[in-house]
Order: sequence, then structure tokens, then C-alpha cells
Amino acid sequence: MLMIIAPTLWSIAGVITRHLEAARGFEITFWRSLFSAIAVAMVLIGQQGITRAAATVRSTGWAGVLSGMMWCVMFVCFMIALTKTTVANTLIVMSVAPLLTALLAWLILKQQIPARTWLAIAAASLGILWMFVNGLSDVGGQHLIGMLIAAAVPVASAVNLIILKRVGHGVDLMPAVFLGSVFSVVLMLPFAWPLQASLHDVGLLAVLGFFQLGFPCLLMVRAAKSLSAPEVALLALLEVLLGPLWTWLGAGEVPARETLMGGGVVMAALILNELAALRAQSGKKARVGSVADPTA
Repeated sequence: MLMIIAPTLWSIAGVITRHLEAARGFEITFWRSLFSAIAVAMVLIGQQGITRAAATVRSTGWAGVLSGMMWCVMFVCFMIALTKTTVANTLIVMSVAPLLTALLAWLILKQQIPARTWLAIAAASLGILWMFVNGLSDVGGQHLIGMLIAAAVPVASAVNLIILKRVGHGVDLMPAVFLGSVFSVVLMLPFAWPLQASLHDVGLLAVLGFFQLGFPCLLMVRAAKSLSAPEVALLALLEVLLGPLWTWLGAGEVPARETLMGGGVVMAALILNELAALRAQSGKKARVGSVADPTA
């Protein structure tokens, strides 16, 4: 459930940015990351107090810093890519994240990937490609640069998920989201200056920072403790599916027929994969119960 809520919140970015007045590009990333850092800091301090929260951030060690760097890459490269190419082209590149995550989990974690997950990844990827097939145009020049920059997002996402699973329960990596936000703020400030956002824009960007970036990223970190890395990456595709829907409802951008058809394929892949996972878990528990209780 947490990994369904997280991409649902991520998906509101498009509709909210459509209503910005003056903030653009680097400044959007700066304000969004700043408010994300504040949101995560509030959660950590609320849970642990200032002294213990600071100690927790320091105790994350190399894993926390590396995970924070991956969050920073995702926060920054997504917005930079959008300044160079279309949203459709960016999302097409980002949709390879589940495949990269599955490959890294297989290679590094030696994790056996169920056939159902591979099939779901393939079906979801085809659905997303179908959704945006008309958007993959003018891939030369600036568009090609933008897509190359966007390629850093799924790579960073896959590496980050492997870090989360490799460290496991030994280190609390929720502070890594805070570090990633701070890294992003520091990197973006020189490019965003002088700041031009109106109070209206700052208010919307605060919503993005708190509810579209900070909190859902924390939910993903928590969900990663219970789900496999490929499952987390696969469920994250809900962002790509829901984003056009919210923009349609909230900004009047009517999705094409391809978007609706491809979105149906993605939704079906996600639902069938999760139902199969639940069925497999139920079957495993039943077998364990029958072994424990010979009369069962």
C-alpha cells in the first residue's frame, strides 16, 4: 500500500507545475528540493528529536551518502531533461527503471526474479512505449541531449533500490532522502539565481516539496524493506500512468487514445503481478502451516 501511495503522490508533479506563474527549470528543482529537505527533517525530528535525528543522519555512513547522491541525481536530472526535451521522451527513457533494477538485483544481490515479474515488467514497458509512441520524435540535437540526461534517472533509481536492499534493516536510509534534497538544493542554487518565483509559485512548490517529493520518497524507503527491488520499481510506474490522468483532469490536457490504451496495459500488468504475488505468499503460508500442524 505504501508503494502505491508513493507514486500516486509523485504523479501530481505535472498538473501542479502547469499552474506555475514564473518559476521555471532549475528554480523549480531548487524550491522543490528545499521544501523536501524541510519535510523530511520535520519527520525525523518529530520521530526522534533534534539530537537523535542529527545522529541518525550521521550514522547512515557511506550507504546514506551514496543513496543521497542517487536521490539528488533523480531530483536534478528529471528537471534538466524536461528543459531539453519533451515530457513524453523523458518518461519513455525513465520507464526502463524496472528492467535495470531487475538486472542489478539479479547480478548484485543474486536475487531470483520470478517469471511473473519479468512478464509484468515487459508488459508495462510495452504499455508505456505505446502511451508515448507519438511523443518520441525529433530525437536529434537538444532532444537527444535531454534523453541522455534523462537516462541518468532510471540508472540512479536502480542503484538506489539496490543500496536499500543491500543495506537492509541494518541502516536507516530515510535520512538519505534528506541528504539527497540538500545536495540538490546546493547544486541548483547557482543555476536558479536570481530567484523569480512569485508567492503563488512558492506555495505550489511547497506542496510539491512536501507531498510530491519528501513524504512519498520516505514511503518508498519504508516499502523497500518489505518488497523486492524489482517490485518497487514496477509499482513506481504508476507515476507514469497517473501523471497524464491528473494533468487531464486538472489542467485540461486531454490524453490521446494511445495513452488510455497503454495505461490500461500498465495497470493490468501491475494488478496481475501483485495478485500473483499475494497468491504465492498465501500458498507458501498454507504449506508452512500444514508442515507445522500435521493434522492440517
